[in-house]
Amino acid sequence: MSKFLKGTFILLAAGFVTRVLGFIYRIVLARSIGEEGVGLYMMAYPTFILVVTITQLGLPVAISKNIAEAEARRDYAEIKKILVVSLAITIGLSIIITPALLLLAPILSTTLFTDPRTYYPLMAIAPALPIIAISSVLRGYFQGRQNMRPSAISQVLEQIVRITLIATATKTFLPYGVEYAAAAAMGASVLGELLSLVYLLTTFKLKKQFRLRKNFFQFVHKGKRTFKELMEIALPTMGSRMIGSIAWFFEPIVVAHSLALAGVIAVNATKQYGSLTGYAMPLLMLPSFVTFSLSTSLVPAISEANSRNNHKLIEYRLQQALRFVFLTGGLAVIILYVLADPLMQLMYGSTKGAYFIRVMAPFFLFYYYQGPLQAVLQALNLARAAMINSLIGAVIKTAVIFLLASQPSFGITGVALGILVGFVLVTILHFATVLKKVAFSIYILDYLKGFFVMGVSGWLGYWIFENILKNEHLIIRVFTAVSVMAISYFLMLVFFRLIKKDELSRIPWIGNLFSK
Repeated sequence: MSKFLKGTFILLAAGFVTRVLGFIYRIVLARSIGEEGVGLYMMAYPTFILVVTITQLGLPVAISKNIAEAEARRDYAEIKKILVVSLAITIGLSIIITPALLLLAPILSTTLFTDPRTYYPLMAIAPALPIIAISSVLRGYFQGRQNMRPSAISQVLEQIVRITLIATATKTFLPYGVEYAAAAAMGASVLGELLSLVYLLTTFKLKKQFRLRKNFFQFVHKGKRTFKELMEIALPTMGSRMIGSIAWFFEPIVVAHSLALAGVIAVNATKQYGSLTGYAMPLLMLPSFVTFSLSTSLVPAISEANSRNNHKLIEYRLQQALRFVFLTGGLAVIILYVLADPLMQLMYGSTKGAYFIRVMAPFFLFYYYQGPLQAVLQALNLARAAMINSLIGAVIKTAVIFLLASQPSFGITGVALGILVGFVLVTILHFATVLKKVAFSIYILDYLKGFFVMGVSGWLGYWIFENILKNEHLIIRVFTAVSVMAISYFLMLVFFRLIKKDELSRIPWIGNLFSK
């Protein structure tokens, strides 16, 4: 099995576990602090993503790409230089940004978010920045060497710590106010990041091929060329992420003011935004662990192929990734659309947010495509084009949110529609940009077969849920419907040759069956 497939399967397994654990975290969070507390948490969370994006400076992707190329040349001195320069940059930025966030938190909470209670979750974010600065560099290093195991295990450890602490932390601080409980939830995330960093440092120390601290500052001083090469990838990459992060940072601000224009008071606006982003969106984004895994593996794999001018391999990897996203994302979409209400009831004890899932699920295939397409652009030195695409999407999304959410007839539904317009547009732009660079065949008949399989499986699951085991517990009905959809979906994929026997044989646990 190739490094690309092996790394992808490792990240898929870890990504699945991490997403499930992350979803358990969201369920515990929602049940612990309620819709209003989740709203406060989700209003502060985009700020967390923004400051993390600034601290990382787009370096993880640049590190992964440049180390993959240096590894192909067996240039270990350059690998050390990449690490040293990257650590110096990210640690320096975290030292500047952390106190700045602490000073700006009062202004952000009272002026921009229109809810002063967001101050406490914002303050809880700050300690995470130096931790993430170091761990992001180490993850980029391991990914560049196409060793996905440390990154995968560190993500799982992080989620385990968060879940372990969340119930106790929120229960302890909830009597003081929902804002303190939201801050405690953010603090649990910081401790999860800390344990993840400890694991990455330990693994690096055991597997390193050089002493990182030896002549550290001399390597920093000699790293001007390395710095320039990193920035050529990092800055456009950061630009794309900054655009997304800034758009997400302004999203709750625009939402709060738009809903105010529509006549919704601040407390209700917080609850509605919490219902959309804290209840519905995590469920819709749960399948994106596939996207993340493929994106992470694609950057070094395509960078290596590109450095060797192997264009056939580039197209092959891209075809692999997009077909995998389509087939796995298709199953996720039909399950979410058909079982929106019962899934929300099981997970949150409420159907709030189910409406958003039904509205948004059919379009989320575009979202699942976006990550791999952006990874290909970054690996092909087209990060600047990806940044421009992201900028266009962010501007359009924010404009649509403001125009629709400020209308009483749309309200919070306008926010959901604006989010959809944003990522659909970016995905289309990314795809058009990739087509200019990579000779790429589109098999229309396969996509038509795929949509047919989705429709039949979805109808079958709906019929099973509505007509079979109606007197049984909800969890049994949901499990039965999901199982029927998944099994029928898989069998039809094999029947229509959308999945072939030789492809199944490459998957370790299935390949063993074919070898017997």
